[in-house]
Amino acid sequence: MRTNTTKTMGAAALLAVAVAGSGCTGMSPTAQRTLTGGAVGTAGGAIIGAMAGNAGLGAAAGAGAGLLGGFIYDQYKKGEERSYDQGYQQGLHQGQRRSNPNQN
Repeated sequence: MRTNTTKTMGAAALLAVAVAGSGCTGMSPTAQRTLTGGAVGTAGGAIIGAMAGNAGLGAAAGAGAGLLGGFIYDQYKKGEERSYDQGYQQGLHQGQRRSNPNQN
């Protein structure tokens, strides 16, 4: 029984490493962040699941949590980028008003 769990955990960890190590070129930042979260979640879930007695179930739960976490992180980063761009544009606009004394 112990050998089967170890094999399952090893296979899940290998799968997670393969997914994380596969090239992310040509993917959108959202896809990269979501899949990276899924790979990390799968590996972590497999390890925790193996300790609890079911590596496969742990890997599946970890994958779901990791995918969701990766997507939420992506949305956070996009919000940061939008805020930065908005502040940058406002700074440009204010700088243009100051350099042109005829404009109010």
